[in-house]
Amino acid sequence: MIQTIRNAWAVPELRKKILFTIFALLVFRLGAAIPAPYIDTNTLALHLESQSGTILDLMNAMSGSAFSMATVFALSIQPYINSSIIIQLLTVAIPALERLAKEGGEEGRKKIASITRYTTVAIALLQGFGYYTLIKSFNNGALIDAKGMPAWWIGIVIVLSFTAGSAFLMWLGEQITEFGIGNGISIILFAGIVSRAPAMVKDCATGINMWNAAKNGALSAEMIMQTNPGVYKTVEDAQAYIDRVSLAPWMIPLILIGMLALIVFIVFINDAERRLPVQYAKRVVGRKMYGGQSTHIPMKVNMSGVMPIIFAQSIAALPATIGAFMGWTTDNSAMMRLFDTTKPFYSILYFVLIVGFSYFYASMTFNPIEVANNLKKNGGFIPGFRPGKPTADFITKVLNKITMFGALYLSVIAILPIITGNILGYGSLAIGGTSVIIVVGVALETAKQMEAQLLMRHYKGFLE
Repeated sequence: MIQTIRNAWAVPELRKKILFTIFALLVFRLGAAIPAPYIDTNTLALHLESQSGTILDLMNAMSGSAFSMATVFALSIQPYINSSIIIQLLTVAIPALERLAKEGGEEGRKKIASITRYTTVAIALLQGFGYYTLIKSFNNGALIDAKGMPAWWIGIVIVLSFTAGSAFLMWLGEQITEFGIGNGISIILFAGIVSRAPAMVKDCATGINMWNAAKNGALSAEMIMQTNPGVYKTVEDAQAYIDRVSLAPWMIPLILIGMLALIVFIVFINDAERRLPVQYAKRVVGRKMYGGQSTHIPMKVNMSGVMPIIFAQSIAALPATIGAFMGWTTDNSAMMRLFDTTKPFYSILYFVLIVGFSYFYASMTFNPIEVANNLKKNGGFIPGFRPGKPTADFITKVLNKITMFGALYLSVIAILPIITGNILGYGSLAIGGTSVIIVVGVALETAKQMEAQLLMRHYKGFLE
């Protein structure tokens, strides 16, 4: 990958694309540090810290800590992801949208992209209002009292700030896709997760110190209550916080080894593919003979990439997100307890949704009937199967098998840190499988796009 980046940097056109992508990410990180008006970010951070391990903590990780700081990019690109899910599902369900996607050509794709943008703004308005409601529900003054300003005006300014930030990120992602390197939305999500890495390491280190201090009696629940006034109302709540963030020293090597093994496994599966042998019949045209060569159809094990895990996460987290924005907690809401990200029901739902979205994306990106027809038109066949429907049935059977393996791979990687965290008694690990697979998947896909562009620019033609 490093050699690919060096080679790309040597090409002036690719160097401009890389610099544009870096500049766009700098703008993203700058916006992630600009707080929305009328919000006391320190007080808000104390409240959200008490929600560690919940859906709010997950949203904060995906936004690169912008959510906990209530910046203009607090909603990140989640509204756009949710909008894409809705429009893609409606494209399958509504015949008019399906015709627009399949038969509309470039103009149809532009119309669907426009619908997705408008839906993104609508979802951002709803989520922005929900986040404002959550901030308003805190009793410790997370909202700054602006003298002379009515409450409704403050609410409008905050909601519009969040909405504008999300819409700007959507536009920025599209600019990266067009003028930069890689998929813009994935790159922004990648940057948000990676930017959390120092904070995650710091959290782990803090956990070790807290474990030693709690063991020696130097740190008590009373001290936690004094240093965080108003956040922990009872000794039991403060002690529960200590137990949740504490991390024994012997866990550190296990977590590091597990993460390295996880990355190696993700890279291996990402490059794995099933190759279907294809033989082309010999045919004589004039005085020359064509065909007769052997090749293969590559079918990737993880054909849908990281999209099923991103979409499944958005859907599985939706009920808890709505509840969190309404001010509900695990103490006063059965739904919040049911959809807790560390509990079995959430893990099972997450697992099922990833499997479902994997099949959905595989069916959208790979059409066995179309592949079989193309082989038949070009005089190709899979040994042992007649051209036409038998070939399509065989390809469909193989596609279902490898899609199931890829779906199980994504599902296990996503929920394994949740299970491991509960076994170790830590609740949920700082760096989850979802974050790792997104980061590794986006990095590999971006590197492949660089290699493809390098190959295109170094092609020497037939005369060579």
